[in-house]
Amino acid sequence: MIKRAEEKDIAAIANLAAMMWSNHSIEELNNEFSDLFMKEEAQFFLKYENDIPVGFAQCQLRHDYVEGTETSPVGYLEGIFVKEGFRHKGYAGALLAECENWAKSKGCKEFASDCELDNDDSLQFHRAMNFTEADRIICFTKKI
Repeated sequence: MIKRAEEKDIAAIANLAAMMWSNHSIEELNNEFSDLFMKEEAQFFLKYENDIPVGFAQCQLRHDYVEGTETSPVGYLEGIFVKEGFRHKGYAGALLAECENWAKSKGCKEFASDCELDNDDSLQFHRAMNFTEADRIICFTKKI
């Protein structure tokens, strides 16, 4: 079962997200997601197996320029994760479909995403889900 997440689901989402984004604490993710739940331009979906959350997807509307797109807003996959042991069952694809349907309901004509250059699992997922690679970039920063 996949359901649109509610505010009461934030802790479950943060726990799953911490498995993917290990450089963030559950508390940080909890706070960030709590802020996002107040906005109509973000949505989370949870995948359950036997009433246990095993995956999630986070999507948002982006109004700024999104690489390779021509319209605005663009639906954007901010994150998607399925726990080890529950992968290769179509769960991530089903979560993505929910995000795409949500974006369509918000008037989007395009949907986009990104991944790190060295994240081969994510790259393979995006290709399997019929995303077209728009560009590759390396971002830089420095303290001034």
